[in-house]
Amino acid sequence: MTPRVLIADKLSDRAAAIFEERGVEAVTKTGLDRDGLIDIINDFDGLAVRSASKVTEKVVDAASRLKVIGRAGIGVDNIDVGAATAKGIIVMNTPFGNSITTAEHAISLMLALARRIPAADRSTHEGKWEKSKFMGVEIYSKTLGIIGCGNIGSIVAERAIGLRMRVIAYDPFLSVERALELGVEKVDLDELLRRADFISLHTPMTDKTRGILNGDTLAATKPGVRIVNCARGGLIVEEALKDALDGGHVAGAALDVFETEPAREHILFGHENVICTPHLGAATQEAQENVAVQVAEQMSDYLLTGAVSNALNMPSISAEEAPRLKPFVALAEQLGSFAGQLTESSMTGVTIEYAGQVGELNRAALTSALLAGLFRPILTEINMVNAPVVARERGLAVDELTRGKRGAYDTYIRLTVKTERQERSVAGTVFSDSKPRIIQVKGIDMEAGLAPHMLYVTNEDKPGFIGALGTTLGDAGVNIATFHLGRQEEGGDAIALVEVDNAVPSEVLDAVRALPHVQQAKPLAF
Repeated sequence: MTPRVLIADKLSDRAAAIFEERGVEAVTKTGLDRDGLIDIINDFDGLAVRSASKVTEKVVDAASRLKVIGRAGIGVDNIDVGAATAKGIIVMNTPFGNSITTAEHAISLMLALARRIPAADRSTHEGKWEKSKFMGVEIYSKTLGIIGCGNIGSIVAERAIGLRMRVIAYDPFLSVERALELGVEKVDLDELLRRADFISLHTPMTDKTRGILNGDTLAATKPGVRIVNCARGGLIVEEALKDALDGGHVAGAALDVFETEPAREHILFGHENVICTPHLGAATQEAQENVAVQVAEQMSDYLLTGAVSNALNMPSISAEEAPRLKPFVALAEQLGSFAGQLTESSMTGVTIEYAGQVGELNRAALTSALLAGLFRPILTEINMVNAPVVARERGLAVDELTRGKRGAYDTYIRLTVKTERQERSVAGTVFSDSKPRIIQVKGIDMEAGLAPHMLYVTNEDKPGFIGALGTTLGDAGVNIATFHLGRQEEGGDAIALVEVDNAVPSEVLDAVRALPHVQQAKPLAF
């Protein structure tokens, strides 16, 4: 039976042509609302979208035949990836097809903002000659602060250096070596805000980056700063930006993205010091052609051969390898997630040790899964395919070691993460039931499965701690499902890994941290 793909958003004609050339039937129906999509989605094996179509949980629930969703672009905010994953639907994107285009748009907006070009253009078209009204500033020798120096941010940095700007960058994953290679100065956020004449945002939207420019951080910026955002609208608290513009602290802003899109009305529309464009970052012929071609090729390959590329919820592995790799892929991703959720400072290096039989498997897929888990707490637009690329872009050294069986376990994976402050390791294995287990944390032996909600506590090994922790959680109505302990030596450093039924509230976390002998308490989610 010939696979069928629905193209639900406007794509380059090359997408449909590639599907047909590969032997996949392509049907184009754009402008469908949720109900319209639900009505027909059951007739298709694949769904190709950009950002207009909303692939909600209800759409996914109605799609009993659907095998793959392809996003022609990077962001998947319009796709319920969790619902798709639960139903076994692969979600693919095209992470690198519009990088240059988006970077060029950011540079264009920065130049337009510096010279007030849109306002001067309107004035001149109206027959005015207000030469003295539109006094601008040079970008030459100015300091550009880039928040997020990954794929797009590094291209912006390269272009800005070509314009003889000084470039500083804040990115937790950017190594000093990679910064030197790019010619940028790595700084913390506070220093960037204090020094930058222009700020350009190129970070994904996560819980940590949402509202990264808010009332407090905008107040900490250099007076007269100009801000460019071609990343995600929610990175800036828009009301706070308006206040800073109205008060004159921020000299201007150029926005290609907004918290709510499409933005028909907005508090910044009409502001004399604001330039707005309708999410044009990827709007060039070249970029649209690139992402359309890539998504059509990727979806065709999967539907016809089972090959997986740029999937957000599945590693790139062959059908022959899948049964043997699957439990170790889950283990690798959980080890990465464990370390990533506990890492608070910039990473400088990663070492992955494959011991025993696991060292003979496809380590590329395992390393990709591990890095994806490691980066995901900060970089939501990460997958098991592009994770190694992200590591290289940020100059993160990734070393792989293989060794024979050591100790009590026939095979295991150990991850060691080096940061600017410390070194942390976590090891795990897969038992006969194919379920991943943690077997060591920070050199402390302990055996534990990982669950959706967990509490990680480091403490001094002193009498009364376990009872105090249990009482604190119990009094707060937090039910303990499992409780795992390990220690280095009597009276030394110890670890508690507690599975709970629901996420631990922040006030309960504070109470746990206030207990005697507790050094650290953090929630974990898997």
